[in-house]
Amino acid sequence: MLSTLKHIQSRRADLTQHIDVEKSFELWEESCVPSYCHSNWMAAYVSWQRLFRCVALAKRNRPNPTRVLDFGSSVGELGQILREQQSAEYHFIEQDENAAKYLKSRLPQAHHTTLADAADGSYDWVFAIDSLEHNENVTELLEQLATKLSPQGIFVLSGPTENRLYQLGRRIAGFSGAYHTTNIYDIESKACRLFRRVDGATIFPGLNFFSLTVWTHA
Repeated sequence: MLSTLKHIQSRRADLTQHIDVEKSFELWEESCVPSYCHSNWMAAYVSWQRLFRCVALAKRNRPNPTRVLDFGSSVGELGQILREQQSAEYHFIEQDENAAKYLKSRLPQAHHTTLADAADGSYDWVFAIDSLEHNENVTELLEQLATKLSPQGIFVLSGPTENRLYQLGRRIAGFSGAYHTTNIYDIESKACRLFRRVDGATIFPGLNFFSLTVWTHA
């Protein structure tokens, strides 16, 4: 717990020093940066804890990966955690140039790639953490991500439930959510056609803000 809190404190300090979220909120709202830097510590902690919980699920289901793909990486906070806990190659997919530039400035060994260029069958861990709900073509993206998994690889999926409790928390935190085209339950139902679900978790038991699941090849 102490090491997690130290990590969060350090990363929040770096983000707030180099990204003025308040002045450029609209630019960064669709990313997770405003959540990571939120003045409400509990709101921020939920966002950070989601990352740590996803990594823990991955380690539990497929230890010692050699290569990781982070789809919709934003500024690469998942990569920061992996750098401390794993020696695997970190590859990321991010269309926002500002986010990708910041990520590379902090993780110079990270590999910036695209779904078209990422090698098929080569990733032991593939993450889509709060990213697919921003897209209209979820089924197509899931099909492409499935091809990237190694034979024993796992796909870690996370997203907001969009239930009333989540929507209330989002309004209190000051986010519109207009950029979400669907919810995690719809995404998971589509994933069921392509993958086999093997594990899952929530961030806080009884508070279903997010659903976290792990999948393997069907």
